[in-house]
Amino acid sequence: MMIDYIPLLILLLLVSTAFIVARTNNLFSVAFLSAIISLSAAALYMSLSAPDVAFTEAAVGAGVGTILLLITIGAVGEQHVYAATMKIPAFILSLIIGILIYYSMLDLPLLGDRDIALHAYVARYYLEYSMVDVGIPNVVTAVLASYRGMDTLGEVAVIFTAGVGVLIILGSRISKATKQ
Repeated sequence: MMIDYIPLLILLLLVSTAFIVARTNNLFSVAFLSAIISLSAAALYMSLSAPDVAFTEAAVGAGVGTILLLITIGAVGEQHVYAATMKIPAFILSLIIGILIYYSMLDLPLLGDRDIALHAYVARYYLEYSMVDVGIPNVVTAVLASYRGMDTLGEVAVIFTAGVGVLIILGSRISKATKQ
């Protein structure tokens, strides 16, 4: 079995950045480190062949999330809000949950395994019947627009809501700045 080291390296970057965020007490640094976490997660999704999830994570997590954090920090005006201390019970609980998640992942099929139901039945059905069922010649578009229409609608609603939130916040900040 060949191991792909790129996802492992990205995962290591994610975990180490999250540890740094937990130990940092400067909110400005936390905002940018959170953007690094989101971009690392997007890179991980891309390396696992999930570009739609990767683009959404990059746009909402790194883009909109960072802007909202920076605007909030600017509105509050506090750089040092709390003192980061190591809480042993929280660390032990997080470690136990991480071990349980890892243990549950052992039951997942191998990446690209052709014997799982998704590859044996579902993908074949989409390839053979998407033109008949939906009438769209592009299979990817048929899956996103019809078969997974509610998922796609949910993703678009999240991005739209985040965008409207940013526009509302920026609009109120711009109108306050022009009045002064």
